[in-house]
Amino acid sequence: MGIPVFILAGLLVHFVFLASIFDIYFSSPLVHGMTPQQTPLPPPAKRLVLFVADGLRADSLFELNSNNTPQAPYLRAILENNGSWGISHTRVPTESRPGHVALIAGFYEDVSAVAKGWKENPVEFDSVFNESKYTWSWGSPDILPMFAKGATGDHVYTFCYTAESEDFGAQDATKLDTWVFDHVKSFFNSSRSNQTLFSALNEEKVVLFLHLLGIDTNGHAHRPYSKEYKENIRKVDEGVKEIVSMLESFYGNDGKTAYILTSDHGMTDWGSHGAGHPSETLTPLIAWGAGVNYPQKVTSQLFEDNFLKEWKLENLKRMDVNQADIAPLMASLIGVPFPLNSVGTLPLEYLNNSNHFKAESMFTNALQVLEQFKVTKHMVKKKNMSLKKIIAVPLSDSEQINFLKKARVYIQQQKYNEAVSLCKTLINLALEGLSYYHTYDRLFLGLSIALSFVGWTTYVILVIIKTHTNLIKATRNNNKVGCLLAAGRISDTLIISCALSLHPCLSKLKFCIISVVLKQSLSCSIVLNRLRVIQDPAANLWSFPIGQSLGFLLICILGIELLVFSFFYRSTLTVGLLVFAGWPVITQLWIQAKRTTLIWTLLCVLLAVFPLMPVVGREPNIPLVVAAGLTTLLISCFSLASFSRSKNKYQSKEDLKMFSIALSTYVVSSTHNSLKNKQGLPVFNQIISWTTLASSSALPLLSPTLLFQRLFSILLSLMATYLLLSTGYEALFPLVLSGLMLVWIQMEQEALQHYGLSLKPKVTLAVFNFAYATDITQFRQLHLDDIRRSFFFVSFCWLHVVMSFSCFSSFDPASVYCFLTVFSPFIMGGLLLLKVVIPFLLVSCAFEAVQVTTQLSSKSLFLIVLVISDIMALHFFFLVKDYGSWLDIGTSISHYVLVMSLTIFMMLMNGLAQLLTTKRLELSRRTKHHST
Repeated sequence: MGIPVFILAGLLVHFVFLASIFDIYFSSPLVHGMTPQQTPLPPPAKRLVLFVADGLRADSLFELNSNNTPQAPYLRAILENNGSWGISHTRVPTESRPGHVALIAGFYEDVSAVAKGWKENPVEFDSVFNESKYTWSWGSPDILPMFAKGATGDHVYTFCYTAESEDFGAQDATKLDTWVFDHVKSFFNSSRSNQTLFSALNEEKVVLFLHLLGIDTNGHAHRPYSKEYKENIRKVDEGVKEIVSMLESFYGNDGKTAYILTSDHGMTDWGSHGAGHPSETLTPLIAWGAGVNYPQKVTSQLFEDNFLKEWKLENLKRMDVNQADIAPLMASLIGVPFPLNSVGTLPLEYLNNSNHFKAESMFTNALQVLEQFKVTKHMVKKKNMSLKKIIAVPLSDSEQINFLKKARVYIQQQKYNEAVSLCKTLINLALEGLSYYHTYDRLFLGLSIALSFVGWTTYVILVIIKTHTNLIKATRNNNKVGCLLAAGRISDTLIISCALSLHPCLSKLKFCIISVVLKQSLSCSIVLNRLRVIQDPAANLWSFPIGQSLGFLLICILGIELLVFSFFYRSTLTVGLLVFAGWPVITQLWIQAKRTTLIWTLLCVLLAVFPLMPVVGREPNIPLVVAAGLTTLLISCFSLASFSRSKNKYQSKEDLKMFSIALSTYVVSSTHNSLKNKQGLPVFNQIISWTTLASSSALPLLSPTLLFQRLFSILLSLMATYLLLSTGYEALFPLVLSGLMLVWIQMEQEALQHYGLSLKPKVTLAVFNFAYATDITQFRQLHLDDIRRSFFFVSFCWLHVVMSFSCFSSFDPASVYCFLTVFSPFIMGGLLLLKVVIPFLLVSCAFEAVQVTTQLSSKSLFLIVLVISDIMALHFFFLVKDYGSWLDIGTSISHYVLVMSLTIFMMLMNGLAQLLTTKRLELSRRTKHHST
């Protein structure tokens, strides 16, 4: 199989491996075809008002100020005198879209749906808004439209401000909430002169939704403990008070309005959200008005946390709920059918109604969840003909009927508590059954992917042994055609097997593919019977001392396990880098390269400090970014002084890159000062930032292709962009990393000579030209020490991956403020991804230099890298959890996705690194005419 075909096959296989985890763990839980279920008794409220304070933490609302005054006086008075309160527990990812879906539709949206868009509906789902007679909503254009588009009919109306209003650099983000309150007031005032609207507002089953984004925006821009964040809470408190007063006056204090205030997610102390920290998952819930219980006095409450004491609410009953439970609560209050896909359980403690109403409502809740269970079971049974052979879940058809009959009898006999208890049991069993049938194919799919992993890795190892080593004797060359044929058929079989694992629901396709796989596998076995690829390597391995072989194998295993372990404990990377620092001493390499060894050791120790630093983004430190820019300029001056001694016309082009570094340093400082003073993002700074980003990929191609000059040019070009995306100490990381990479290239030259592997005299790196590296006609074969080189590359990449994981586990827009401050999730996500890619690219370019200077073909070392990274990916595949908390499951899956993305990234970065190091753009020059 040729190298280009092999790369394409590798990319395809790894994309399938990556996509498989979403098919296994993140397939949509939604089913359709259920019958709507509605409580038969009249509801307590005619209308519901839902306030969602986006990004509001529970402690930020409930805690008292230093002078023992409440943060939100009106809402504090409500929970003390008029309503019920508690904590709403959200799930990961703690983002706005899934939070609102859980609140209004009652189910937890899977991550794959979130990735498809914030504004559009990737799947159809039912909601309280859809079931209402009329819903009017005001707020963000990122949230409201998805519920309007998901509704049947024309009864959900939205009023949104412009997307440009969501500016993290604005002078006052509270204007977003003020806009909502003002428009609600004007809307009701205008209805007095519009009889049609006035009549609609006085109908039953009406929902008013106020989405308040100001708190979230101020939290991102200024942090949750800032005066801006707290002042925004006071503004919301005042706004809620005014809206309630206005509505009570509008409806003549008829006592038929229910109010709920909550949040979609919280926020960390450093202004981000998306992960599972308690500050992100604990949100406030306050309910009052028609049908809602009054405050319940208690003497003691059993909670593991100390919030009640901290908030001075020990004597008021706290009623915690899951976020999805709020949807059935709203449906019950206004008497609409429960959302069809809701998995919430009605929190009866919040209801102020008869026991009969509570029992009927809980019975309706049980019917609604049971409908989902029955439809899901039917769909799985239809897809899998062998369903009768599986272990039955504890809810057969007869048991369902018995539960429902018994609950109905209890209600008729007025044994309401027994009916409620029985319905809760039925709901729990139905939810367990939903989970069981939703994950029915998980074991089969998991085994398919795991076996494909093993097969693919084995195939790559065989390719390495046959093509890039001397472990196979020359007398076996006549089997080359057969080997390649087998390899090709193996790869085809693996790809088809992966396709099979992604289509378990297509029975006919499944059986067709199985037959093809079996045919290919049999063909492969016939060829493999004639292969002796493994015999010669095994014989050679036996020729080595057993102690040396076992020691080398143990070191390889230990190294890979440490890399996996480092994802959970970052300090492990520090230990690994300190071991790297001692590598020249352990191998006696320092004897022939004392000065280079000293620099290598110092840079390894310096780089080892970074994993011990706090997570990036928690506390912005712009002076450190400025210091990184100035340090880069200083290093550039010394480097240019060295390069100027050469005959290359290099100075003018590097002056441009140094100017770009200086300009980026100024823009970072200027932008953050401007935002701190609430003056917004300067247009000049924004233009400079995007111009720098656009030119960063082309500028390196203007420099000579001499090794050190080209690598230094790549560093300067990418560093300018990286500075613009930095908020603290991470700005120094590429500098230290690049220094270590340059020394690594020199150390590998010394190691090549030390082990006597070089096919030619020692390469002079100062004059080595990337452009001529591809003309080398004699490549050496792989040696055991090349495994160590590949491991170094994976380790340097992994170091950056572990340190960058926080960028995507939570959303913090501070890193992109030089480019934009208006909320745009995909552009912001793309910029954060670029920030992760830049150090990757620096390491990849250095690795390319290591390959060509150590006289290896461009793909031989990378094949070893592929094996190492795939073994790591297989580790994380087996570490994926399908039990425990949703946070544990989501975190384990994100680890696997990240390591698979790393493998694909390295394959792509390898090609990009070749382009950046070997190609050059020649600018047209004006020809000079000399007079004679």
